[in-house]
Amino acid sequence: MLNIMLCGCGGRMGAAVVAAAKEAGDHIVAGVDINPAADSPFPIFTSPEEFPGKTDVIVDFSHHSALTGLLAYATRTATPLIVCTTGHTEEELTRMKQAAKEVAIFFSRNMSLGINLLISLCRRAAATLGDGFDIEIIEKHHNKKLDAPSGTALMIADAISEGQEHPYVYDRHTERRARTKGEIGLHAVRGGTIVGEHEVLFCGKDEVITLSHSASSREVFATGAIRAAHFMQGKGAGLYSMDDVVGAL
Repeated sequence: MLNIMLCGCGGRMGAAVVAAAKEAGDHIVAGVDINPAADSPFPIFTSPEEFPGKTDVIVDFSHHSALTGLLAYATRTATPLIVCTTGHTEEELTRMKQAAKEVAIFFSRNMSLGINLLISLCRRAAATLGDGFDIEIIEKHHNKKLDAPSGTALMIADAISEGQEHPYVYDRHTERRARTKGEIGLHAVRGGTIVGEHEVLFCGKDEVITLSHSASSREVFATGAIRAAHFMQGKGAGLYSMDDVVGAL
């Protein structure tokens, strides 16, 4: 059983993590949120530094702006940190890498085990198919999502681009020209209550290979976060990701 501090406990993902932790037999010992709820089954603080106890791991589903405070707390208390938020600035990512030299940090822009398997398959497909196939990534999310393209779409593109030059193209309507060889197109759709859908097209001469993943609920991300929390038990300082979890299966 893990004792977990949950940051962003008042949001929709926070509620999903609470349910996933309960199902796994883990215990939320403290929550962190800018709007503490009055009827929470665990104490809620506006800052991790206000928590007087000890926790085994921190799971963060809050906002990227909270990262600096979380890194300071995790480093001071030697507590593994699971960062599940997206939209980080380059400066914040640099701080995360620096902190990982002192404490175990897990970072993924998507906590779904399935989507990370998809990323692994896309990486393999790109290496196998070579530059004879054009690659397009289409992602769909609900109408409340702020960033576009999604962090997951960028994860996929980055995995495909490892060790190669693949310029990313976001807005094809801005210029009229033929597609450049080697580029990766990224397209965002926002509407309704779509939880998350990602489709990757490898388009070659007379054939198209399609890899896709669809999330039906937020529970898949919460379950992945709890899986990551268990994976991080006993880990030394370093920066970990879902690639490590997939590789350990």
